[in-house]
Amino acid sequence: MTNAQKLAIHGGTPARQQPDPPMFPGGMIIAEEEEAAVLEVLRSKRLFRFYGPLGGESKTEALENAFAASVGVKRALAVTSGTAALICGLQGVGIGPGDEVIVPAYTWIATATAVLAVGGIPIVAEVDASLTLDPVDVAAKITPYTKAILPVHMRGGPSRMDELMALARQHNLRVVEDCAQGNGASYKGRRLGSIGDVGCFSLQFSKIITTGEGGVVTTNDESIWQRAFMFHDVSAWNRLDLPEEDILWGANFRMSELPAAVGLVQLQRLDGLVDAIQSRQRMLLAGIAETAAQRGVTFRDVPDPAGDSGIHVFFFLETPEKAEQVTAALHAENVSAGQVYRPDRRDFHVYAHWFPVLEKRTWSADGGPWRWAKRDIDYAPDMCPRSLDLLGRAVMLNVNPLLSNSEMEETIDGVNKVLDALA
Repeated sequence: MTNAQKLAIHGGTPARQQPDPPMFPGGMIIAEEEEAAVLEVLRSKRLFRFYGPLGGESKTEALENAFAASVGVKRALAVTSGTAALICGLQGVGIGPGDEVIVPAYTWIATATAVLAVGGIPIVAEVDASLTLDPVDVAAKITPYTKAILPVHMRGGPSRMDELMALARQHNLRVVEDCAQGNGASYKGRRLGSIGDVGCFSLQFSKIITTGEGGVVTTNDESIWQRAFMFHDVSAWNRLDLPEEDILWGANFRMSELPAAVGLVQLQRLDGLVDAIQSRQRMLLAGIAETAAQRGVTFRDVPDPAGDSGIHVFFFLETPEKAEQVTAALHAENVSAGQVYRPDRRDFHVYAHWFPVLEKRTWSADGGPWRWAKRDIDYAPDMCPRSLDLLGRAVMLNVNPLLSNSEMEETIDGVNKVLDALA
């Protein structure tokens, strides 16, 4: 065995000469265009989206129009974060105290806490090998009190939207798409965020495109947009052409002009970024497929591979112990990878670690949405065993758009070397 064939974790030469650059796709390519856009806003002195000392057009409104066109919907609403987008989207479809909303076991905790923020009750359902909502378990979790399904296009892979939309129609439920990690991805030719009643996007720094922090709500329904708009702007009464009796109170989740200016530039980069990521994902999958097949390693079941944004490749090993060993070995090869779930490592992407939710903690002694629940709600860390099994055996590889072909080849060599030795 040569030193190159020997695993790096055992003293061999790493397959990758250097570790991956940070996995911030849009953030890492911020350049003069974003800088110029921000300076233009600063020089105009119009930092607030609705007015400034010199008048002029709003960058936030321009972002909303461009984002709606990108997703293929009639309306978009720019807000302060992806969580704010979820809260405004849920308000838009009328979720309120005691309403049950089905969420997946694998998603950032904000998906569940946004439901809590509007008084709703998150009901956690299993994910399947797509690592998105399992429609079979969703059907089993529907009760007379269910009002919405909240699919999450996790790590840029589309959910099983045909099956979930059919369930929603059958039971007269709303569908709120969490597209935080799926900007630019699609399902059967339709952009994510245009399929359900409302889509909710994040522009936080780790997302495909970014404004540092920010979010967008998308919809084709004018009444949903109006409700979301009213909630995102406490002074919406002054901005909407609605009868006074139809105006509801709101909060403040308005995006300002500075992040909107960055967002407009980043949005122009989106298709190119997704193309670059997808091409590298295809290269990686093709390069490790034979070794994976020989070693009995299976891949994530993506409902529409052509629509996957490509930012990650997932594969499943026989046991969690194998996944931990392979992950450690990949790190030693300078390959960016992670075991998706470990019971001893807190990660708010996995429901079993959502301790403030599972323990039904409240902000005051008499507060908390669970007091409005229409039935007894019980949570437990082991309530979705199939999800924990899948996630514990799953290894996630980052697919970075900044990697060159030679770096991708090194990555492929590293993954093959590790799988061949340890899978």
